[in-house]
Amino acid sequence: MDRVPEASGAGDRVAQISGALGAVRERLDAACRAAGREPSDVMLLPVTKFFPESDARILYELGCREFGESREQEATAKIGEFRARVPDPAVRWHMIGHLQRNKARAIAQWAYAIHSVDSERLVGALGKAATAAVEAGERTEPLRVLLQVSLDGDPQRGGAVVGDLESLAAQVRSAPHLEFRGLMAVPPIEADPDAAFEELHNIHARLCVEHPDATELSAGMTNDLEHAVRHGSTCVRVGTALLGARPITSK
Repeated sequence: MDRVPEASGAGDRVAQISGALGAVRERLDAACRAAGREPSDVMLLPVTKFFPESDARILYELGCREFGESREQEATAKIGEFRARVPDPAVRWHMIGHLQRNKARAIAQWAYAIHSVDSERLVGALGKAATAAVEAGERTEPLRVLLQVSLDGDPQRGGAVVGDLESLAAQVRSAPHLEFRGLMAVPPIEADPDAAFEELHNIHARLCVEHPDATELSAGMTNDLEHAVRHGSTCVRVGTALLGARPITSK
């Protein structure tokens, strides 16, 4: 595997990310202890969207094996470059952003899981894409699916309304190469994070009655991870606290 180069300020970047990763891990451990939970119960998912492939390799050298991306075109190129340098099958890539149906086939080639599924049409597209990827030898495992919940009831902002979750879960479970794993949500802007994550926890608990294997709860980011852990998050998605301000303007 190619090591991260130390020229042109790369050594400073390694030190910066190493310090930030240590601080975030300490925050997460403290949040788990405060909630009476084991730190191993909550996965730290570094979000590498908008950051170069070299940053992902630095995180890999520091022990990270799971990464989050949100834009298919950027992610597909970055992951291809990363895999050429780091041929480690233990590395898993998660799609955490909004996905257009016409990008499903590309996502199925590299995603371990997708956290942002919110419509029947998207489930259908992902089911077909995952099947095609398996048949083409591009993947050997099902695509893990988390349903994104709209906590303010406005699906235009992303997420399915609560009343649609059961039918979406059933559709995912019926697809031969999809696996229903749980829920994801982002609190509405200016919402009280404790109230939002408590609501999400209750929604998740009700869903798990019918789907006891759907135990994953992707919730919490840089600014609210402590609140999310308090209410049962099993995966916090952290970008800014690890890698800093976005270096690329979102398109």
